[in-house]
Amino acid sequence: MGRWIITLALLVGCFALAEWLPFSPYFRNMDTMVHEFGHAAATLLLSGEVQYIHLYEDHSGVTLSAVQSGWRLIPVALSGYMTASLFAVMLFALHRYRQYRVGLAIVTGIALACLLLFVRNDFGAQWLLGFIGLNALAFIMPIAFIRTAYYLLLAFLSLVESVTGAITILYVAATTPEGAGDAANLAGVTGVPAILWGVFFVLFALWCAKRAIQYFLPPPKKSIWSKKRGVSPLT
Repeated sequence: MGRWIITLALLVGCFALAEWLPFSPYFRNMDTMVHEFGHAAATLLLSGEVQYIHLYEDHSGVTLSAVQSGWRLIPVALSGYMTASLFAVMLFALHRYRQYRVGLAIVTGIALACLLLFVRNDFGAQWLLGFIGLNALAFIMPIAFIRTAYYLLLAFLSLVESVTGAITILYVAATTPEGAGDAANLAGVTGVPAILWGVFFVLFALWCAKRAIQYFLPPPKKSIWSKKRGVSPLT
């Protein structure tokens, strides 16, 4: 329970900080990029065709793809929110081991793949160019503190956006199910109501957030009495 309280407290604090920072809206499109990239990657893995991705200034996005109907539509619809949540976990796992350049290389690689292969609208292409440029500057930055601060900004924004995005889709599924995006698509394929898929996305995002925070916080210290399992400390 303690870890859940810490996770929720940090999420609330990060959300407040993200609202306060004047430049954070620019970086929120990173979550959209990863979400749509997840759809595109799942489509290609299932032998489908990705026609384009559009990224928009209001932090929304769309992936137009063609995949054979049936069960293949399920992983494609699931891939967006799940990829975004797992991406946040990966960033914090790399933070635990101080692998900031590796994390920046992965983020930049995704952005470059989207720019070259998928994104076809002006705003999306311009944003990706700027984002790639900032990542490159952070990668070569000789001052480690600045690179670490930039990396953590991306990590925490990714974490907050993955959770708030799932909560938003749950709200839309509860109020206007037909407009609930991936949840509506899953409802159409499986017959399971969109609101239940929204609940699943929220629970998965919160579970991933908890894992991410565990990587961020110092690992719990082991008791000196538990070095040898099954041996009494008095022996």
